Amino acid sequence: MRALAEKILLAVAALALVVLGFFFLAAALIAGVILAGVVLIRLWWLRRRMRKEAEARYLTTEYTVVEREGQRDPRLPPRP
Repeated sequence: MRALAEKILLAVAALALVVLGFFFLAAALIAGVILAGVVLIRLWWLRRRMRKEAEARYLTTEYTVVEREGQRDPRLPPRP
């Protein structure tokens, strides 16, 4: 009878360890997913900031090309 009680206690302890291990594994996976998400968001933020700084280095604007008229009074005398 004592051997049967020991086997039952051992089985219950083993089952408790398996369940506990499952919950620790689930918690570790969730923590890993959260950590990976934080790292990915940080990398995205840094790349976004670097892209904005790169775009801010150059002045971008619109312009219109205006054709100039011929010079009315040239600064140099005409060639001989």
